[in-house]
Amino acid sequence: MDGYYLHRLSPFLWEMAEGMGLRWYGCAYVAAFLLGGYLYRRLSEQRLNPLSPAQVSDFITWAAVFGVMVGGRLGYMLLYDYERFWVAPLSLLEVWKGGMSSHGGILGLVLFTYIWARRHQVSWTGIGDSLVVVAPVGIALVRLANFMNGELYGRIAKVSWATQFPSELLEHPELLSGTSLSGVLPETVIRMARTDDVVARVLRGVLPPRHPSQLYEAGLEGLVLFGVLYFMRTRLRVPRGVLTGSFFVGYAALRIIGEQFRQPEDFNFGMPRGVFLSLFLILIGLAFLISAYRKPEFEAGLGR
Repeated sequence: MDGYYLHRLSPFLWEMAEGMGLRWYGCAYVAAFLLGGYLYRRLSEQRLNPLSPAQVSDFITWAAVFGVMVGGRLGYMLLYDYERFWVAPLSLLEVWKGGMSSHGGILGLVLFTYIWARRHQVSWTGIGDSLVVVAPVGIALVRLANFMNGELYGRIAKVSWATQFPSELLEHPELLSGTSLSGVLPETVIRMARTDDVVARVLRGVLPPRHPSQLYEAGLEGLVLFGVLYFMRTRLRVPRGVLTGSFFVGYAALRIIGEQFRQPEDFNFGMPRGVFLSLFLILIGLAFLISAYRKPEFEAGLGR
């Protein structure tokens, strides 16, 4: 298996001490908020959403905190780590350990934008339509950070670009049995593999090659979805709510495609949990689309 790429990347952009430093994951969220805010402001300047450019900074900041961060973290704990949350509720605050749910973040944004729209007396679907345009940019950046961390890897594959992920040892330490690394803690082996060629050579012989599904999802749920929604927002005259509905349906469909390459973590009714949850997003998206065309309203910058 020497022909496959062995993942030897560090989760830190800059590591000050062991386990402490600037992580790619955190940088991805910061970059997502900054770039998302910039794009959202541009859409406001083109009168493609109800918020003025001056309102964008506050909106994006609170959307990031209460929508993405709180919704994403709470969604992860309830959907993927409920037992630990039930025993230790304060683990909800341990964001530095990772654990965010894209489905939870999306639903968190829906709830936040509804409350914001009611409080500021603006169109809920109007501000949501532009928010879903920029959201895939953040999704792409976070998926790239997932790859840098070596987490959420794909199913076993034989394609030439398949990747061997040392982080798999955390779930399958038995892979080290019979090697010179037998008895060494998986966490230690993972860290050593980043710089030690001898350790890397051992891992190349025992780790199965897998799809780099994080990159697939970055392309599908991120770049492809952004391109489609940006084109719709800036080139097509569609009623308020259509983009929001299209995002839910499009994200869910592309997520289901990506799940075919991703190693399942949990199942519901025989389906990977990511697929199961995406089915509900499709229903929500269809509801937005139906509502949008029943009483069509348009943004000022869309023309006639």
